[in-house]
Amino acid sequence: MLTEAISHFAITVLETTGYAGAALLMALESMIAPVPSEAVMPFVGFLVADGKWGMFEALLVTSAGSFFGSYISYLMGYYGGRPFVLKVGKYLLLDVHDLEMTERFFQRKGSSWTLFASRFIPVVRHLVSIPAGIGKMRFWPFAIATTAGATLWNGFLLYCGFKLRENWEMVHAYRHQFDGLIVGMLALTIAWYVWYKLKRRRAMRAESAE
Repeated sequence: MLTEAISHFAITVLETTGYAGAALLMALESMIAPVPSEAVMPFVGFLVADGKWGMFEALLVTSAGSFFGSYISYLMGYYGGRPFVLKVGKYLLLDVHDLEMTERFFQRKGSSWTLFASRFIPVVRHLVSIPAGIGKMRFWPFAIATTAGATLWNGFLLYCGFKLRENWEMVHAYRHQFDGLIVGMLALTIAWYVWYKLKRRRAMRAESAE
């Protein structure tokens, strides 16, 4: 069963690394490293539902990890500026166009509320701390907005995983449908990624031709 294999692998990794591993993964998720929170927090919820981890402790360490990763990105932007971010980012699969999109988003709407809301937006949440640093946003508004947004998002995903684990027997009963759904989602993700890259490549060629 594909669903079972994925959950077993993720839980094994988290159990092996413990709270520190979960915090590190969420720190990477809040930086420019390609670690999606959707692939971490629901399985943290599994461990909470199984009674292996505490709800408060799990949310505390993962949210602390999210803030720590965001703060590193903030410092990179604050002290290193865009050239330093681009230099480091090429080793972490940073998409320059995603960074430019996030910069435009933050410059257009830049505020503590924007930073808070960005924690719920795919792609933007990984990068928004960088333009906040480049723009010399004050530390405490940055820290409060980042921590609040990250905690709510992490808590939501953790709760989803918790409830899914509670209803795991239903997942088993409909395992073929769940496996089909996962395969379909993976196929759509790959198709979207290929389309996205091709679109970017055409846009870059058009820009270079002008």
